[in-house]
Amino acid sequence: MCRLASDTEHFGGANPDPNSGRELLPTNVIPRHYDVTLEPDFKKFTFEGKVVIDFDVQEETRSISLHTIEIDIHHAHIKSGDTIVTSSSAITYDESTQVSKIDLKDAVSKGKTQLEIKFTGQLNDSMAGFYRSTYKLPDGSEGILATTQMEANDCRRAFPCFDEPLHKANFTVTLIADKHLTCLSNMDVASETEVLSEMSGTSKKAVRFNPTPLMSTYLVAFIIGELNYIETKKFRVPIRVYAPASSNIEHGRFSLDLAARTLEYYEKIFGADFPLPKMDMVAIPDFAAGAMENWGLITYRVVDLMLDEQASGAAMKERVAEVVQHELAHQWFGNLVTMDWWEGLWLNEGFATLMSWLSCNHFYPEWKVWENYVADNLQSALGLDSLRSSHPIEVPVKRASEVDQIFDAISYSKGSCVLRMISTYLGEDVFLEGVRRYIKKHAYGNTQTDDLWAALEDASGKPVREIMSIWTKNVGFPVVQVTENKADNSIHVKQNRFLRTGDTKPEEDTVLYPVFLGLRTKTGVDESLTLTERESVYKLPDLDFFKLNANHTSIYRTSYSPERLAQLGQAAKEGKLTVEDRAGMIADAGALAVSGYQTTSGVLDLLKGFDTEDSFVVWSEIIARVATVQSAWIFEDQAVKDGLEVFVKGLISERAHKLGWSFSDNDGHVEQQFKAMLFGAAGMAGDAEIIAAAKDMFTKYKAGDKSAIHPNIRGSVFGMALKYGGKEEYDAILSIFRASTNTDERNTVLRCLGRAKDPEFIQRTLDFALSDEVKSQDIYLPISGLRSHAEGVEALFSWLAEKWPEIYKRLSGNPPILGSMVTICISSFAKPEQLEKVEQFFKNIDTKSFAQPLAQSKDAIRSKISWLQRDRDNVATWVKENGYKKANL
Repeated sequence: MCRLASDTEHFGGANPDPNSGRELLPTNVIPRHYDVTLEPDFKKFTFEGKVVIDFDVQEETRSISLHTIEIDIHHAHIKSGDTIVTSSSAITYDESTQVSKIDLKDAVSKGKTQLEIKFTGQLNDSMAGFYRSTYKLPDGSEGILATTQMEANDCRRAFPCFDEPLHKANFTVTLIADKHLTCLSNMDVASETEVLSEMSGTSKKAVRFNPTPLMSTYLVAFIIGELNYIETKKFRVPIRVYAPASSNIEHGRFSLDLAARTLEYYEKIFGADFPLPKMDMVAIPDFAAGAMENWGLITYRVVDLMLDEQASGAAMKERVAEVVQHELAHQWFGNLVTMDWWEGLWLNEGFATLMSWLSCNHFYPEWKVWENYVADNLQSALGLDSLRSSHPIEVPVKRASEVDQIFDAISYSKGSCVLRMISTYLGEDVFLEGVRRYIKKHAYGNTQTDDLWAALEDASGKPVREIMSIWTKNVGFPVVQVTENKADNSIHVKQNRFLRTGDTKPEEDTVLYPVFLGLRTKTGVDESLTLTERESVYKLPDLDFFKLNANHTSIYRTSYSPERLAQLGQAAKEGKLTVEDRAGMIADAGALAVSGYQTTSGVLDLLKGFDTEDSFVVWSEIIARVATVQSAWIFEDQAVKDGLEVFVKGLISERAHKLGWSFSDNDGHVEQQFKAMLFGAAGMAGDAEIIAAAKDMFTKYKAGDKSAIHPNIRGSVFGMALKYGGKEEYDAILSIFRASTNTDERNTVLRCLGRAKDPEFIQRTLDFALSDEVKSQDIYLPISGLRSHAEGVEALFSWLAEKWPEIYKRLSGNPPILGSMVTICISSFAKPEQLEKVEQFFKNIDTKSFAQPLAQSKDAIRSKISWLQRDRDNVATWVKENGYKKANL
């Protein structure tokens, strides 16, 4: 997603360690082929199904165990041709392991056999397994389609199966549906026949698809609904974009054309053909993740596939491109070559993340995505991994139910950063050669991380496993402290584990990472230096200019003396540092202030010195770091909060006015985002001229002039209307949501609603989030804006506590969204008494399905508590001494 035997021929020889304690199905039988027939009932929201599974029986057995959830098995029997060899004598279900055990009347001998099961399932509304998705038709009525989301452990909701990634098999799917509906699956259609429905007694069609290649259950997909499509034949096999009949299908054109180019590019750099006969990409109205890489049938949130280039800004175009390229990369990483168990999830997600950036840079070099990578992926990884409650990239997973909680910035962002680090170390050409060898050797099989290291070692001749295993098997990353010895022009560097809370204990600081120092001096970059000990000394020609972690391709923070930091700030002005260096240096300084390695006032002074900076990415990082201070200080003295806002306005306004906020076709992709970001940040910080301009745009927009607000700044204008307006503006924005058919515009409204901080509007926003007007996939959007002010943060937790039974009931079928809700509702707290309230509330609640995000949220609160205790007076003094106060407006 935008997140798997003993027969080596089928399973690549990657057997799990028998002592690993994983909760796995018995291996007395091994599935080879599934023949699945399903017929949904759109009125009862159920489906009838039959699955015939071809097995290899490994040893004589009297029972077969499979995964099921909310599946009612009517009967099961072993067949030989059309003859029943033995039927079930009893079927028992273990709810904790989600396993149905079929006891047989007679023993089944070793060899090949076939099991037939007839069953009924639930066409649920939890966005998991085989589920229903709804959408509005032009006449106001509701359309329904049946679709799937199997990752991580929900194929077992669609049909009884061996729902573990190691159990690869071939799947032949048949869908029975009304004749006017479109039926899709992973493969192309083999036949379509007329049948009499056993369920309804009416004439329907049975669409049978060709068998899939060997693949894991989490990649099986099928869809039934009223769909339109567009097609391109610019690639070797046909590619289509589908969307519900109510959608403007032409909005899929950008993704369709990009997919054709991307598949061709991936075939070239991966050295392996896309092996399926077609590629379909489908916009699904209800979808929990951003997208899902089902082999040959990728499903997406509407907003992540359909792009109205006239009504969406540059940032949205980049998001759609990244998601499409991420999912297409999975067709090789995850689908063709699959991890053997979920602790290898990062092999899927880290690779797909890195390759989407590589591909994006190939097709859109003017977007300068590698500059943004440092402010985006790297900071996302370091932010989460600086918490005590983080986890290793290769996180031990004992039960499949634990998997949902590791689809996070560690598996995706840190995973991709580790791969980028090794790519830099080996050189991109050597790295990709290793990748090609990995794919060729393990195609259609399963792997563990060591298989990747072996392929990279084979291609490079370097000790990759020895270096990289430390990064993937351990939690956290180091901070490298630099001290200087002017007497002999040397630097002393020392590594320690970095924790955001600044309280690393000795027992948490035992891992020594191989740190690629990437030393930049005036003569260039030395990539050969690697710190493998606790500390070391390096001789330099002189100390006039140096910087560690050139371009921030390595995973660590660097702590310099205040004097060196000031010198680096000056070096940035003089053009001695790349964009990545400048953005990364600011990010490091900000993170080190949070943890106590530096003072917050020192970082604010550093930012103040970037007044001549002209890079969008660097400004993005500057604004993000000040916002981090403001969010931690959200419950502090109003004069200090006002002072920080005035500081932001002073930092940004002049440049915002210079760049302006009108957009033309001549503006570059990055320039559009730069203008939009500065306009929004200055306006939210109180720039009177920008606020007036935004109000004027909003007045025209709500009167029907859609051209009055450029899509690049729509969110900022809506946000200012809510922050500085009242009931009229709030009602108008809700009206825009209700009248709009553009998903991007509707999502923009949802994200902004929480900006209104009057108690009446806060309550209306919270009520609205749980109303029928907001899809379950989007509940988190309207409440997220409430984190922008103290009143909203307090209200969020009270609402969570009051509405917990309703929230839990609505989202319990989708743990990732539930975990996000918990994070949004509690992680903005910053006081000890608030942390205590959180502890008390969850004390008697079963939290296992969101234990990881809950622990991480509490760690985030603890880090703010300790930060404030250290630097509360430091920031207050800095604001006062610099004369930042509201009266200056």
